Amino acid sequence: MKKATKFVAVSAASLLVLAGCAAEETVTDETTSAAPAPAVEELPAGDGSVTIYGGYGEAQAAAFQQALDEFGAANGIEITFESLAAYDTDIQVAIESGQEPDIGMWPQPGGLKNLAEYLVPLDTVFDTSVPLGTLVPGWGSLAEVDGQLFGLPVSANQKSLVFYNPEAFAAAGYDVPGSESELQALEAQIIADGSGYPWCAGIESGGATGWAFTDWMEQYVLGLHGSDVYAKWVTGEVDFASDEISAAAELVSARLLAEGHVNGGGVSMATDNFGNTAPLFETGGKSAGQCFMLRQGSFITSFMPEDIQAEIAAGDYSRISVFPVPAPEGGQAAVIGGGDIFAVFDGHVDQDVAAVAAFIASPEVLKYQVATGDLSPHATFDLSLYPNDLIRSFGAGLANAAVFGFDASDQMPAEVNGEFWASGTNFVTGSLTWQQAAELIDGKY
Repeated sequence: MKKATKFVAVSAASLLVLAGCAAEETVTDETTSAAPAPAVEELPAGDGSVTIYGGYGEAQAAAFQQALDEFGAANGIEITFESLAAYDTDIQVAIESGQEPDIGMWPQPGGLKNLAEYLVPLDTVFDTSVPLGTLVPGWGSLAEVDGQLFGLPVSANQKSLVFYNPEAFAAAGYDVPGSESELQALEAQIIADGSGYPWCAGIESGGATGWAFTDWMEQYVLGLHGSDVYAKWVTGEVDFASDEISAAAELVSARLLAEGHVNGGGVSMATDNFGNTAPLFETGGKSAGQCFMLRQGSFITSFMPEDIQAEIAAGDYSRISVFPVPAPEGGQAAVIGGGDIFAVFDGHVDQDVAAVAAFIASPEVLKYQVATGDLSPHATFDLSLYPNDLIRSFGAGLANAAVFGFDASDQMPAEVNGEFWASGTNFVTGSLTWQQAAELIDGKY
């Protein structure tokens, strides 16, 4: 480790809608610096080892390490990945003790940008024009500080997905909605039939309770108002109390907090874990807590019951499929998502680190990791590498996104994000009105 110089059968219709055409290679117009990338020989020689810290779970970490091992063996570099349990806290401790890695991978770009003083612009490490030319638009500028690019994505997830049980839909005579009006009609029909609850919608997540609510808000801010308002919301130029963000809150409230839409209402949502997917596969109706739709991220399949996961692995999609969140009335279809963003620490730049950084910024690094449910942020990623039709549809939906927004709360300052989680939860339970919650969140900027 180098030392820093600073202290520191899915339904065909559903999949066709999600997947669209295979992504073609695209070139983005995102640029961050006119300075040419350094020639490899201009950098200090490496010592044969590179260390990376990140927040990946066990399966992700193993798949990531497999790709790193192959690249390292081919290039004479020993690459070690270490997963930190609480990344933002643990990386700060590592910096303060002078034990930071060569490369860090943040689950939230806001955390990366807060530590930019300890990092180096990536175009001083390798030719960033290569990954910037293949990334899905919206991914290349997430970690810019004062016009310089400090981070690029490694992996991604997609959150604009509504999971449902085709067998349950067929038994109840329900059709997949293709528009907001059709979705509202389906919600009303489920309630009128008394067949269950329209939505499964837990937002409990320990110390991060409320993040699942923020995803709902992000979906509708982007869908209702587009990329410009979404970006200004992230920076605080558009207040949470504004008409634009309040309109999204009203839509989320109508979707989830109306009588009978979620089992137990908002109070139950706040104590029901986001990963509780079992009610989606219930067949006992309302008395058994059966729900018909779950809006969640592509990663949620790993939280599904073991028998459903086995069916997915076997290519049996009779009980699990997806459709995209319909565009809100007067708005547009939008895709939100998240992912892990890497950066290089100051004082750690050498030829080995540059080679590894360029590799993890490329589509090739995820060739094993996609089996864990992760997606590639590159429009050029080979869709055939996804392990099944379900995950392939997630990846294609991301690759072909016309309007994409990286998780807004993850881009906001940490104090704002935390208050968004907390006050959003209190809004869901009815402890706060939206205007009261918005005032508290805006006060953190």
